[in-house]
Amino acid sequence: MSSGEWVSTSMPYLAPRGVGESDAWSAELAAQRLRGSQRIVHAGEVAAPLEVAGLLGVAEGEVVVVRRRVMYVEDRPCEQTDTYYPAAIARGTRLAGTAKIPGGAVALLAELGHAGVRVREDVTARMPDPAERETLLTAPDEPVLRLARVTFDSADRPIQADLMTMPAHVRRLRYELRIE
Repeated sequence: MSSGEWVSTSMPYLAPRGVGESDAWSAELAAQRLRGSQRIVHAGEVAAPLEVAGLLGVAEGEVVVVRRRVMYVEDRPCEQTDTYYPAAIARGTRLAGTAKIPGGAVALLAELGHAGVRVREDVTARMPDPAERETLLTAPDEPVLRLARVTFDSADRPIQADLMTMPAHVRRLRYELRIE
């Protein structure tokens, strides 16, 4: 593992943080003695693209809420993340705005009565498109990892869908599973 690579695990991102705790992104990086930040590029209502519609169980083109962010480690872009929510859950909430959400979006979802209990993730690798190369500062021959995550509530309804694109040479995703 190179000195610029960091390991990410999904578990901290799935449970709401306690009152006064930092969001999972900040806590994960702080534990690795790294400095992280994010820039919210856009937040608001959009027509659901086909992939998002499938993840959230809505019709393609149906209105959903998105938060588009670029994540940074030590001032270098490391991830482009689009997080989508059904409009019925997020419309008129801080999820639809560009301000940082204290404790993170998962905590706000729980406050709103939408706690996640199950997550499905699909990870693929591919070459970045020109916009991703520009945002993530990758060379044309550097592949990216694409993580598509959907979070379900206790009634098995999708409450959040994340589409994350990361330069493959600086990220490793770790999955630990408990067999019970």
